[in-house]
Amino acid sequence: MDKLKTQVTENAIADEIITNNGFFPDISLLAIRNAMRLDGTVTNERLKSAVIEAMASVNYDLHPFRQRHQGNTLATVEAETVNGESVLIQRYKRAVYCLTVADLTEQYHSYDATNSGRKEASEQTPLIGELRRNARFAISDILGEVRLTAELI
Repeated sequence: MDKLKTQVTENAIADEIITNNGFFPDISLLAIRNAMRLDGTVTNERLKSAVIEAMASVNYDLHPFRQRHQGNTLATVEAETVNGESVLIQRYKRAVYCLTVADLTEQYHSYDATNSGRKEASEQTPLIGELRRNARFAISDILGEVRLTAELI
């Protein structure tokens, strides 16, 4: 997805907000485009679909956290702030953004069946794993869980 590495301005692509369930924050398509360097080659429809699936997945994984903090929103749960924003919100966005790009990258594999497309797809496979790992780390951090469990045999 190296072709998807330029910053998008509001004039280039209209923003759309994907609303969440009230506890977790809404996600701006323009914000994810800029944060993850996705340009207009990813249509809003494809991006929207990937963001919705990523939000659903992260929300599911964080359901126990949400249950423990009923009556709040993620923004009102006590947490450190960095740059004026709760680290919980930052980590939620990181998880959603990473899962979104992993999904889009996997979909990209099936869109370009040329030799160069197959080569690029194989080069992107490690990126998909890294994105999914980063999403899992962000979710584990929100839940207050250890990122890695190892067992000696």
